[in-house]
Amino acid sequence: MAAGAPRIFVSHLAGVPVFDPVGDQVGRVSDLVAMLRVGRRPPRLLGMVVEVLSRRRVFVPMTRITGVASGQVITTGVVNMRRFERRPTERLVLGELLDRRVTLVESGEEVTVLDVAIQQLPARRDWEIDKVFVRKGKGGVLSRKGETLTVEWSAVTGFSLEEHGQGAENLLATFEKLRPADLANALHHLSPKRRVEVAAALDDDRLADVLEELPEDDQVEILGKLKEERAADVLEAMDPDDAADLLSELPEEDQERLLTLMQPDDAADVRRLLAYEERTAGGLMTTEPIVLRPDATVADALARVRQQDLSPALAAQVYVCRPPDETPTGKYLGTVHFQRLLRDPPFTLVSSIVDSDLPPLGPDTPLPAVTSYLAAYNMVAAPVVDESGSLLGAVTVDDVLDHLLPDDWRETEFHEEGSGHDR
Repeated sequence: MAAGAPRIFVSHLAGVPVFDPVGDQVGRVSDLVAMLRVGRRPPRLLGMVVEVLSRRRVFVPMTRITGVASGQVITTGVVNMRRFERRPTERLVLGELLDRRVTLVESGEEVTVLDVAIQQLPARRDWEIDKVFVRKGKGGVLSRKGETLTVEWSAVTGFSLEEHGQGAENLLATFEKLRPADLANALHHLSPKRRVEVAAALDDDRLADVLEELPEDDQVEILGKLKEERAADVLEAMDPDDAADLLSELPEEDQERLLTLMQPDDAADVRRLLAYEERTAGGLMTTEPIVLRPDATVADALARVRQQDLSPALAAQVYVCRPPDETPTGKYLGTVHFQRLLRDPPFTLVSSIVDSDLPPLGPDTPLPAVTSYLAAYNMVAAPVVDESGSLLGAVTVDDVLDHLLPDDWRETEFHEEGSGHDR
């Protein structure tokens, strides 16, 4: 969905068909899922509940929605068929917000919610509920009279029954703007019971980011308290190398059970990483670097580098390979560094500017040799190539540092006194 998309009232989405990219119907919209936030901040829209053709209700994140228009919803085509279960911090928009009695902040008058509107934030993938359509007068099914008006979300109050309680919802609101590493640090210092409660209330992507920053003992503790299907969902949302590191701490029977519950493609990446020794290039690498074919252009490469979800280390270079594009790829041809992409015209083929003199790492390269390689060539990431010449993945400097620092480095206070966080 492009930035600046029109505002959509959720009542217009109830029952509309959901299609995959080739035009096959997946199901119909049953509801939308939002997370309320304390104060007057608009709720974040997490996704849609879709009733598939088997009448099962499944959850489709908003990041999987590519189009909402003309009485239909378009998805990426990747839908997790596990049955939807609402979490404590989530609200069903149609089922729980509509027909609710709330209060206008300015006048103190009670009104009935008839509808709410959603809109995608400019230049971001996030969606929010930003408008509320209300009717003045007493509520009730037969009541159809009274002035109607559309107001900002901040102009009404009463959607949350307990704004000032100590539930996980409000604690998460306090932590909402923290970076994953800082939120992980906060969770680590909670009691075990509270840590598990808060972790369970996070959405899958946020919990995956936080788990990647937690000490191994905390990771295992939290994962073990989740339902197995939820644990598999969180592992899918983690970077494959981090998921493999976490699974390697579990007994083999638990590893296999969770891998079986994961999506086959995600599980295959993790299985491949688990086959390598932990302190080798193969055990350290991620299987999701930026891979381009030789006929791709500089413009194509820059578009991939701009992707918001990429870490700075992975965005620092692209790897040019013959098909297939997924790791393990076809023959690895070389690397193009980000600075070179900025110097050449957009129409330039990446195959004409590859750095083919830089030797790749083998998957069995030990950690000390990987460290020396990054230092010698002033690199933040390095390609890992097998004996047949296929690109297997890339080792990034942050993963190397994780294995060089003391085991308890995450528990060490590293912020200088008085430092703050950028808004």
